Amino acid sequence: MIVGVPKEVKADEYRVAMLPVGVYELTRAGHQVLVQAGAGQGSGIADAQYAETGGQIVADAAAIWSQANLIVKVKEPLPTEWPLMRRGQMLFTYFHFAADEKLTRAVIESGCTAIAYETIKDARGTLPLLTPMSEVAGRMSIQEGAKYLEKPFEGRGILLGGVPGVPPAHVLVLGGGVVGANAAKVAAGLGAHVVITDINLDRLRYLDDTMPRNVQTLFSDRLNILEQLVLADLVVGAVLIPGARAPWLVRRGGLGRLEPGAGGGGGARGQGGCFRTSRATTHAQPTYKVGEVIHYCVANMPGAVGRTSTYALCNVTLPYALQLANKGFVRAVTDSVPIRHGVNIHEGRVTNEPVADTFKLPFAPLTH
Repeated sequence: MIVGVPKEVKADEYRVAMLPVGVYELTRAGHQVLVQAGAGQGSGIADAQYAETGGQIVADAAAIWSQANLIVKVKEPLPTEWPLMRRGQMLFTYFHFAADEKLTRAVIESGCTAIAYETIKDARGTLPLLTPMSEVAGRMSIQEGAKYLEKPFEGRGILLGGVPGVPPAHVLVLGGGVVGANAAKVAAGLGAHVVITDINLDRLRYLDDTMPRNVQTLFSDRLNILEQLVLADLVVGAVLIPGARAPWLVRRGGLGRLEPGAGGGGGARGQGGCFRTSRATTHAQPTYKVGEVIHYCVANMPGAVGRTSTYALCNVTLPYALQLANKGFVRAVTDSVPIRHGVNIHEGRVTNEPVADTFKLPFAPLTH
C-alpha cells in the first residue's frame, strides 16, 4: 500500500502525523511511504530522518494525495485539500465532523473513507487516539488561561495562585473527563481554587479521591453552573460527546454573570465549544471578547507544542495505521471493532450516527 503523509496546512499547526519510526515500521512491512518535504519541521524532525528510515520525500502535496491509498494527517482536510480527496482513498486523521457541516458534505461528495481519530473506541470504552491530545489541551487551557487573565491581555489582572493575604483565582472546569481532569490538576498545582463539574457521579467520586485538596467536585446542573459563574475568574469547557457537538453549558445569560475580564474557553473547541458564544480562533489571533468576557477558542491548541504533541499522538496512532495498511479497509474494520468505530463516512455514506443526527443526514451503519 502507498501511505501518504502530507504537511499540515492549518494555520499555526506544527504537528506531523508520523514519526520516522512509523515510516520504518511501514516500509519494513512492505509499504511505500511518501512524506511531503518539510512535514516534520514544526516538530523538529528533518526530512533526512524520514529518508533514513525508508521514506520517500515528495515536494508536492498534490502528488502525495494522488498516489496514496492511505493518507495519514493530524487535522481535518481544509478547503484547499478537498479537491484532492478521492473515492477509494482512506483518510486517517482528526475530523470533528459535528463542528463543520461544510467539511462533512465535502467528504461525502468525494467518496473517500474518513476514519476519525476522535471516535476510535477501545474495549474499555475509552478514546485512545483522543486521550493524549486531550491531556495536552487540558494542561494548555490553564497555561493559556493564566496568561490571558493578565491585565495587558485585558484580563482581570489576577494571579491564579494568589499570594499570602490575597485569595487565589476561582477556576471552574466544566467536565471531568481527560481534558477537565488535566486542567483541574494543573490549575490546582498553581494554587487556584478549582471546582470541577460532571453528571457522572462515579467520575466525581474518583476525582474527589484523587485530586488535591484545593479541587472541589460538583454535580453539573443548570443552577450549580449559574452559581459558579458568579464566582469564576476562569472557565474551562471540557465536555465531550464522542462524534457529536459539545453541549452549550454557558449561554449568553450565564455569560453575563462573569466578571469583566474573566476568561472562558478550553479544550472542547474541536467539537464546537461549551459556550454558546464560542467560535474557532487561531494561535495567531487566539482571543476575542463578547461583552467584557475574554474567549480563548483555539481549535488546535496542541499544535502550538508540536514536538510534545506529535510524539504523544504518533505513539497511539501508529498501531492503527499499520492495521489499515497491512489489512486494507475491509479486513481492518472486520477484524477491529475500534477501527470500525472510527469510520465516520464511507463512500458517500455517513456511518457515524451522531454526525448524521447533527446534520439530519441519512445514517448508514457499516455492513462489513
